[in-house]
Amino acid sequence: MKRLFAAIKIHPSARYISLFNEISSSLQHERIKWVEPENMHLTLKFIGETDEKQIPSIRQALAKAVAKSKPFVLKIANTGIFGSRYDPKVIWFGIEKQPDLDLLAKNIFGELEKYGWEEDRQNFIPHLTIGRIRELKDKPLFQQIIGRYNTIDIQEENVSEIILYESILRREGPLYVKVSSFQIA
Repeated sequence: MKRLFAAIKIHPSARYISLFNEISSSLQHERIKWVEPENMHLTLKFIGETDEKQIPSIRQALAKAVAKSKPFVLKIANTGIFGSRYDPKVIWFGIEKQPDLDLLAKNIFGELEKYGWEEDRQNFIPHLTIGRIRELKDKPLFQQIIGRYNTIDIQEENVSEIILYESILRREGPLYVKVSSFQIA
């Protein structure tokens, strides 16, 4: 069994890394598990625990979905949280609305559904998870720090490929291994 997901690899710019470092160092007093910039990706579809015999079907579905797409540019901007203001769970960088991204995600969901994978019950909300909150000691200070970055341009990312990754969970953090890649032409 492999734990799989389809994603767009993000190549953090100097500005991205600078902002990430500012935020993480400003919140170093809190218990937050930060996502290493080199592991940054935009998850399009979390597939989950999958029998290796099903990987050819997943590859076929992703290839068909990508064939219906064209390259595009993502704009990464703004910072926010998932969870409530009083019990935040995730810190994220946002992705501005991009019709080509929405179409790609819709095509991936549709093609995988033909092979038996159900569409996610939650709406597709494109974002980059930068930190998972374990515990906050000073919520007002946390809100103040995150508030400084609510509206900020971070970087643009040219998208011409999606990747099928295996996620290997380890004590020191997940390891993402490329299983296949699909070029958007």
